[in-house]
Amino acid sequence: MILADKLIDLRKKNGWSQEDLADKLEVSRQSVSKWESAQSVPDMNRILKLSEIFGVSTDYLLKDELGPETLGGDAAPLTDTDLPVRQVSMEEAADFLNYRSFAAKRIALGVMLCVLSPILLIVLGGAQDAGKVALTEAQVGGIGLVSIILLVGCAVALFVTTGLKGQRFQYLNDTGFETAYGVDGMVKDRREKYRHSFNTLLTAGIVLCVLAVLPLFLTLIFFGEGATPEESFPHVASLGLLLAIAAVGVYLIVRSSTVWGGYQMLLEEDGYTRAQKEENKRSEPLAAIYWCAVTAGYLAWSFLTNDWQKTWIVWPVAGVLFGLVQAVARSMRKE
Repeated sequence: MILADKLIDLRKKNGWSQEDLADKLEVSRQSVSKWESAQSVPDMNRILKLSEIFGVSTDYLLKDELGPETLGGDAAPLTDTDLPVRQVSMEEAADFLNYRSFAAKRIALGVMLCVLSPILLIVLGGAQDAGKVALTEAQVGGIGLVSIILLVGCAVALFVTTGLKGQRFQYLNDTGFETAYGVDGMVKDRREKYRHSFNTLLTAGIVLCVLAVLPLFLTLIFFGEGATPEESFPHVASLGLLLAIAAVGVYLIVRSSTVWGGYQMLLEEDGYTRAQKEENKRSEPLAAIYWCAVTAGYLAWSFLTNDWQKTWIVWPVAGVLFGLVQAVARSMRKE
């Protein structure tokens, strides 16, 4: 077992990212990355520091013939994470990355369909109020609800089938694991090749989400505030256009982030360290309760007021607040 693999093994057992280890050694993350990919070797001072940090002997670090099975009592101390560990082969890692690329398109499409789902109801409702369509209010509501149910139903089908197809990789997100020799190098190489596409797609998605409000402002400039239902129809149509542009932006963000997250998951970096996995497990009951409550509130408000054109605002607000709820819960657990 070479030094590079030992460093990866010890770092992951402690639940540290490359950035965490680099901070402890007072070096750059790139230096740690080169050590772990066997592109360079740390000097003796760094070896001594690594021995101290991991609680192992310098002999273990420097002698390739000493593997984990001969380490004995010098095993690296684990953190408070107690996740089971299993081996990820090169073939399984490649299969997982291919699955993430496949899943990214389906998940992003499903999210986009959810964002698009209320557009027909909003636009038809505005057109009916302005007298532009010969439909009753009940007919508009029925057509709009059918479109929402169909689009959301398609989205749910995409989520469920994609999740079932990737069920065999669930342990990567839930448990600790070790990668076989060469896996980390392969993942890093593929990640670097994808980095430009990730940056481009993510930037484009964010820009589209920001620019999505432009139709509203342009409508105010050219059509004024709209005192009557007929004059207000351009504003309603601009709201539909806002959702359409935002849907495309969200698609690009979700697709690129899902692929990128696959690389981070295999490398156990960023939000996929073992400590973070433990934190996610603690947060699962809170997330389930929160989103069930949000769904119940949304349906109750919508059916009581029958104002589906406005109640959709619950979802973006709930998404923003969920981050705050998680932060508060995490802070309370630490205290």
